[in-house]
Amino acid sequence: MAHSLSPECTPLKHEYDACFNTWFEGYLEPAIANANTKGHSQSQRIEYSKQKKAEYDRKCGSIWAEYKDCVQKAVTEKGLGGLLSQARQENPLREPPPPEASGSS
Repeated sequence: MAHSLSPECTPLKHEYDACFNTWFEGYLEPAIANANTKGHSQSQRIEYSKQKKAEYDRKCGSIWAEYKDCVQKAVTEKGLGGLLSQARQENPLREPPPPEASGSS
C-alpha cells in the first residue's frame, strides 16, 4: 500500500484502506451474485445502499475521520492549502448527471 502525505498518517491510511476494501468487497458481492438475474427493485436497491452506508459508518467511519483530520493537519503544516484552493477553483468538482430513467433510450 502507498504511503500518506505525512508519515504520521500512514498507519491510519493503511487501517482505513483495509477497512474500506473489506467493506467494498461486501458491497459488491450481491451485484456480482445477481449479474445474470433481473436483480432487485429500485426500492430494494435503495434500502440495500442505506444499510451498507450504515455498515460503512459503523466499521470505517471513525477511522476515515481520524485519517482525514491527520491529512488536513499535514496539508496545513506543509503549506499546501493555497495550492488546493487554486486546484479547486481551476477544476471544481461537479455533481454527476442524474441517471437516465429506465426504459428510455
